[in-house]
Amino acid sequence: MKTIRAACWRLLGLFRKKHRDAELASEIQHHLDLLAERKIAAGMSPDEARHAALREFGGVEQCKELAREQRIWMWPDQLRQDLRFGFRMLRRSPAFSALAILCLTLGIGTTAAVFSWIEGILFHPYPTVAHEERMFVLAGTTRGASGFNQLSYPDCIDLQKNSSLVESFIVDQLVATTLSIGDRAERAIGGLVTPNYFEALGVRPALGRGFTPDEGMGRNAHPVAVISHEAWKNRYESDPEIIGKTQYLNGVQHTIIGVAPENFHGTFVGVSFQFWVPISMQETFDPTGYKLEDRNARAFESFVFLKPGVTPRQAQEELSALTRRLENDFPETNRGHGIDLLPLWRSPFNVAAEMLPTLEIAFAVVLFVLLIACANVSTLLLVRSLLRQPEMTARLALGAGRGRLLQQLLTEGLILSAFATAGGILVAHWCRNALVLAFPAQAPGIVVNLPGQIDWRVLAVSAGVCVLATLLFALAPAIQVSKVDLASAINSGSSGVVGGRGRSRLRSAFVLIQMSLSFVLIAGAGLLMQSLQRIQGASPGFSTEGVLLSGVDLLSAGYNAERAKAFQDQLLERVRRLPSVEAATFARVIPFGLRDFSSAPITVEGYQAAPDERPTADYNQVGPDYFNVMGIPIVAGREFMRTDDENRPLVAVVDETMAAKYWLGKDPIGRRFQMKGRWMEVAGVAKASHYRTKLETPKPFFYVPLRQNFAVQGGLLIRTRQGATAMTAALAREVRALDPNLAPVAPITMQEHVDRGTYTQRLAVTLLAIFGGMALLLAAIGLYSVLSYAVSQSTRELALRMALGAGIYDLLRLVMSRGLVLTGGGLIIGAIAALALTHLHASRLYQVSPYDPIAFLLAFLVMTMVALLACLLPALRATRIDPARALHA
Repeated sequence: MKTIRAACWRLLGLFRKKHRDAELASEIQHHLDLLAERKIAAGMSPDEARHAALREFGGVEQCKELAREQRIWMWPDQLRQDLRFGFRMLRRSPAFSALAILCLTLGIGTTAAVFSWIEGILFHPYPTVAHEERMFVLAGTTRGASGFNQLSYPDCIDLQKNSSLVESFIVDQLVATTLSIGDRAERAIGGLVTPNYFEALGVRPALGRGFTPDEGMGRNAHPVAVISHEAWKNRYESDPEIIGKTQYLNGVQHTIIGVAPENFHGTFVGVSFQFWVPISMQETFDPTGYKLEDRNARAFESFVFLKPGVTPRQAQEELSALTRRLENDFPETNRGHGIDLLPLWRSPFNVAAEMLPTLEIAFAVVLFVLLIACANVSTLLLVRSLLRQPEMTARLALGAGRGRLLQQLLTEGLILSAFATAGGILVAHWCRNALVLAFPAQAPGIVVNLPGQIDWRVLAVSAGVCVLATLLFALAPAIQVSKVDLASAINSGSSGVVGGRGRSRLRSAFVLIQMSLSFVLIAGAGLLMQSLQRIQGASPGFSTEGVLLSGVDLLSAGYNAERAKAFQDQLLERVRRLPSVEAATFARVIPFGLRDFSSAPITVEGYQAAPDERPTADYNQVGPDYFNVMGIPIVAGREFMRTDDENRPLVAVVDETMAAKYWLGKDPIGRRFQMKGRWMEVAGVAKASHYRTKLETPKPFFYVPLRQNFAVQGGLLIRTRQGATAMTAALAREVRALDPNLAPVAPITMQEHVDRGTYTQRLAVTLLAIFGGMALLLAAIGLYSVLSYAVSQSTRELALRMALGAGIYDLLRLVMSRGLVLTGGGLIIGAIAALALTHLHASRLYQVSPYDPIAFLLAFLVMTMVALLACLLPALRATRIDPARALHA
């Protein structure tokens, strides 16, 4: 109770301090007056009595300070004094302050920017969603296979009906379509969603309403749409009467019933939705058929919101039990299939999954940049502290404690760090959309959305980094400065540089840290750059040279299957007759594209599946000449012919991976397998290629003739000697000759199409190169500051050497040798650290050893060149010293 009472009195002492100081002064004066009266009564004169009373009472100001320390907390006053003095010191050295703040801003700003990307893309990608912390992804698993797959709609409905721990389920599917408004037609990305979509997310439309439960039922029965705020603003010029108007989506008239709020972009990280339609309209947007009653059609991304208080582990156990029940009830479609409950940042169905490795690398790199920035500022503070040595000596001589001195220096460091943090948050705000700027050009209608999120979490982390950075860069110099040997400093009349050799070692240690960390970053950038080159140079398994891809949106134009078949045949005949065109064909899905391949369970004749195995394979519907156009070799059998149509027996071409898995080295030609209840014969074996990315794990894959499994929507592939620009006009002319109301998608090269798939690798290299450049710049500044100070402190020594006959080259060698020794030490330490750290990221490198000598040699050369430049400038300054003036100074 005494402690609490004392704390309360000290807290109250912070208020009305002037009044309390006046009371204290009055009380002390009263004591002095009483002592003086006693002395006068003893026979002293008034002056003698007053002086005797003061001597007996002791130092008045010291007593006041002791009394204040007992009555109130002194640290607020001390902090205010330290802040005021710190600002004054920074104003006296504007160049030093600006350089230190700039270095720290680079370190703290890059850290805040990367954390804002992590926050906005991984941890909290849906800032407008209520209770986002209870939102999880449902990912399907297949026993015995790696990776995740999406869920079927009937399975989601059964899970929703039987789950007691999940508050709500939502389902969505990314769709690309043609959006027609009057005489304008544009490509647009949207979502097929369950009717509870907006309600479950807690997203209230800015205008109109969301979907009602009955709009999720019926087959193509509810052509209504909610449009995005961006579409409402750009396409409809913020029309306040938009509700009730119509737009055509895939050729079907939809009534606009709502406008989403401004900052809501949908639930597919990386792409901004332009519209939402109820899932009952699925068949309108999916040319592969109706899937809402097909348990084999695992094509939907699913989310759940857990009930309050339910842990992910509890929900996972319940969902696993429900999937086992589904497996028993529907063995033909659900055998071997399970469900994992994943946090949002682990979602495998959007850009977040691709960005995760890149952001992990970026976060590790910016921590290195922050350490280098702190080491740099520590070096600057150490150099500056030597100039303030007389001030520190005077403070100690006047009675200041070393702790008080340490507090003052740390406060000055905190001021620098606070300014840098403010600048860093501003940098993070400017860079919040930088990932979008680096994203490759996409197909028309795709709006890339990869925003950084500057919220309270980012601000809290930035504040923590501010305090941590202060301790990292200011503590060691402050401790060194507070270790002044007062007696030696006063007796020598010098600046009090006691332990100067220790400080020199500390400065050298900071430079070594900067150099070694910079070497690690440059070596890592070299490894990733080589990995990217290997990825870009690796063959995807098909030809990327001389192949163009385009397409015509027949579905939106209202073409049925028969009209579409006739149009495709006529267009192919016309395109094949164009000069320089060697071959042309259609395919439902283009490899490495946004649209995914079809997938289905299969039954292979003669293959005995394990009890818990459900053989599944992806497939593509392709036209004749597909393998010729794509340059995919047929290693056995034949490719498809024009006669492989709906009137002929079903055939397929399997890839080598599928042939090896299900026919175990036997010749699969003439063998049969069943898909969706239909038996088909293997007509050929194609060389295995990559289908989604160059880094994917090989999986069984097969092809079927487009005419035997027709889809209205598809891509046009052309093998030609002409470029995309030259082909654009010719292709448009041929399309309009068949139908004046149609226009083809602008052709692009297959190489450009494939290169879009290496975006995350290119982004990682770009970020590492930028951050590595920052680190190198900071390290060069640190080395330069150390050598520049050494030259300024050694002016008399260098002048004496010149007077005794030392030449310019002698001085250059003398000054630069120290810098190169530090550089060499940093390179050795950095090489050892790089060998250890790059080994940890070996799995992220493609056909590149983590010990690749080229990357290490590149880092060595870059570091050496920068170090030579940083050493040369102070060395040249040393050669311009005037010996006569320096020796007489």
